[in-house]
Amino acid sequence: MLTIQVDNPVYRFAPSPNGFLHLGHALSALLNHDMATTDHGRFLLRIEDIDLARCTPEFEAAIYRDLAWLGLDWERPVRRQSEHFDAYRAALDRLTDMDLVYPAFLTRSDVKARVAAKEAEGKLWPRDPDGSPLYPEDDRHRSKAERQSLIGSGVKHAFRLDMAKALRLLGRPLSWTETGDGRRGDIPADPSAWGDVILSRSDAPSSYHLSVVVDDAMQGITRVVRGLDLFEATAVHRLLQELLDLPEPVYHHHRLILGPDGRKLSKSEGSTGLAALRNQGLDPTDVRRLVGL
Repeated sequence: MLTIQVDNPVYRFAPSPNGFLHLGHALSALLNHDMATTDHGRFLLRIEDIDLARCTPEFEAAIYRDLAWLGLDWERPVRRQSEHFDAYRAALDRLTDMDLVYPAFLTRSDVKARVAAKEAEGKLWPRDPDGSPLYPEDDRHRSKAERQSLIGSGVKHAFRLDMAKALRLLGRPLSWTETGDGRRGDIPADPSAWGDVILSRSDAPSSYHLSVVVDDAMQGITRVVRGLDLFEATAVHRLLQELLDLPEPVYHHHRLILGPDGRKLSKSEGSTGLAALRNQGLDPTDVRRLVGL
């Protein structure tokens, strides 16, 4: 059994207020809280509201209500991503100064069309661990003058990490320490499998990948406990931590709560929502039983 000793461990639960919490969220929140309690550590709450178009105050209030109903308590004040855009911009600027970031102009429709055309020829398009097609290389190879011309003409763009250049600069293998429900121990990290990941978009000042590593560092998180659906993404997070000189937490990826179709639960599934279960007369003990705790 792998045992990790961390002085004053700090855990966090980090939901997005773009829907109501469900049983999958309950498992993650309860695990974080229980492990923090067992380890005599701290339990923090972070509201990941970087997507201002989908996140609402109503859903945020529901998060606090559901967690309190579960019997959880957390330190105040709560960190809200929407209050820390400057920190994400500073991280992006640092990577830009390292010449690791480029503006990306292809839309999702552009990429989809490119993939469809190649696959129609019977050729395979490389995909990331989640099954999404990797971003084409066109924008990575544009000249500085061409990039400035496109930006100056008002073409919407995102900023992406030049993965190949970042890995060359790092110059050494990556790994992370894992204590979760899947593979355990020292896990080799392969961020190249994700291609040139987005760091910032025109409609959001930071991507999940960039904001999560900045947030974890600024909150002093030492133990990241989250679902197995983010296991492979940890490779990208480890790369960004190394590039930005951020501390490395210990990771614990837990099993997922699956729906009747065998897929992980969605916020759109009202039957598994904590508010719906509460209205049906269930109590926190029932929820613990439903999630296997």
